[in-house]
Amino acid sequence: MTKQEKAENQEKPTEETVEETPKKETPFEPVMEADEVEETTEAQAPVEEADDKLAELQKKYDAMEDSFLRSQAEIKNIQMRNQKEQANLLKYDGQSLAKDVLPVLDNLERALAAEATDESAESLKKGVQMTYDHMKHALEDHGVKEIEAQGQAFDPTIHQAVQTVAVDGDQKADTVVQVFQKGYYLKDRVLRPAMVVVAQ
Repeated sequence: MTKQEKAENQEKPTEETVEETPKKETPFEPVMEADEVEETTEAQAPVEEADDKLAELQKKYDAMEDSFLRSQAEIKNIQMRNQKEQANLLKYDGQSLAKDVLPVLDNLERALAAEATDESAESLKKGVQMTYDHMKHALEDHGVKEIEAQGQAFDPTIHQAVQTVAVDGDQKADTVVQVFQKGYYLKDRVLRPAMVVVAQ
């Protein structure tokens, strides 16, 4: 080779065929950059905040619902209690008036028990009897009735024992043998217990 050919050969790069070895395919593994990690953390923060707020609001809602249901139940109880009180007021209306009238009835009974010595006293007694009957019927019309006591078994809920006596003859123990003052009911309630003497 001549010098010239050698120089040309040196100037030309030698062409070598380099075969690239095929790379093995690896599964996709995304690699996050620092900026992307920060963005994801920042995106998760509002979601967690929203979840916390939702849980807090749910607790408040549950508490308010519970309070509402309790208030409704309390209102219902108050309404029922008021209805019962009104029914009792209507049922026992006039209780204090009836209590005030009972001593008048007692006095009329005492007047009737007195003996009439002449005609004027007898006519007066008839007037007292009419007044007594009228007053007793008026009280009965309003639910006031006499408590049976004479000869009945003693009952401390309707009788008030003011004296006890020994059992005499065919009397039974714990039996009312005398009534000092009549007792009365107002409907199903004891207005005044009967004052009685009980055999023991």
